Amino acid sequence: MRFNQYKFVQELKLNLENLGFRKPTDIQYKAIPPILKGEDVLAIAQTGTGKTAAFAIPVIQLLSSKKIRTEEYMTRCLIMVPTHELAIQVANVFVDLTKGMNLHILGLFGGVEQAPQIERLKKGVDVLVATPGRMFDLASQGFLSFKGVEILILDEADHMLELGFISDMQQLIKRIPKRRQTLFFTATINEHIKDLAYGLVNHAVRIHISPKDPVSKNIDHAVAYVEMDDKRFFLEHFIKDNPESKVLVFVRTKVRAERVAKALERVELASQTIHGSKDQNERSKAMKDFKDGSNRILIATDVSARGIDIPSVDFVINYDLPDVVENYVHRVGRTGRGVKRGVAISFCSKEEKGVLLEIEEFLGKPISVMAINQDEYEATVDFSEESEHDWKSLLKEQNTYEASPKAKKSKKKKKI
Repeated sequence: MRFNQYKFVQELKLNLENLGFRKPTDIQYKAIPPILKGEDVLAIAQTGTGKTAAFAIPVIQLLSSKKIRTEEYMTRCLIMVPTHELAIQVANVFVDLTKGMNLHILGLFGGVEQAPQIERLKKGVDVLVATPGRMFDLASQGFLSFKGVEILILDEADHMLELGFISDMQQLIKRIPKRRQTLFFTATINEHIKDLAYGLVNHAVRIHISPKDPVSKNIDHAVAYVEMDDKRFFLEHFIKDNPESKVLVFVRTKVRAERVAKALERVELASQTIHGSKDQNERSKAMKDFKDGSNRILIATDVSARGIDIPSVDFVINYDLPDVVENYVHRVGRTGRGVKRGVAISFCSKEEKGVLLEIEEFLGKPISVMAINQDEYEATVDFSEESEHDWKSLLKEQNTYEASPKAKKSKKKKKI
């Protein structure tokens, strides 16, 4: 079935066609009918399979077919997301799909001035894509009402129901109408989160795409055994071997992100970082530069692993293995999106081998090992521009020594 065969309003059909949507993906094909019927849905599908459009398309159809004037500070559809970047991305998908349809969309998140957001909310919006912090902040100030919510969507639902957000979600559920449609979309989910999800829905339609393989088949996985202190040399070597490629590098912490960026800078490789300590303007610029290709190396913490759709990421490098096994799926899902192929390479130190085993168990299959013999390993370290053992450093060391008083004294002794 093609999108032009669905009974959508004409403007939505035209927007789908202009954006290149011809035929629904598996998750879209299975999710659209029950959502259009007003049923609750719990959908689990691999990253890069079109989950955002799977709920955006039918929700736009529902909102446009029932014209209601939204009252001030109210919204008809509330979409909860865990990060600023995902709020921006999901809001943009709705904006693109609703051109010419007189539906009002707002992405609501912190790190930016709240006055323009309040001004938009005052007029009422049809779709509000929000992170919990800014949303509850404006609600407490009286600038947001939940009483008009017809549809509640949790994107990256597993993360939204984790300990950090679950109290926010429980508070929200008490404040929105009981008669509503609830949609959960995620790439990974465990039994505990699943139980929580089922407690928030009514006889939900469960959709599970490729349950035995949580990662897209378009991604080739590999692991290289590299000691923690040597990872920067191998990253440098990899980037220089792939000078035209777009590379997304994941690290564990904000501090690690900045250290890796500095290490690349020392060998004259430009990169940018994105993490929770960056202000919103810096984060937005880093995402923009990486998306449009003006920067091709982005170093990120897991804040960027969730649902972000970055065009044409050639390689994902797990510089550090993730603390949470499920985050491996979200990280590598930034490549191999849609019909494109991608490569995910993990640097695994001795300390991380236990995590690697957990990841392989979660994936249900081993990850191919990149064989590196001792000579290759040493050559990668020795020929790095940053290595203390390279020939430039040795020459500099020798020249410094020869110019030192100690060396001159030694030469005089030899002449005697």
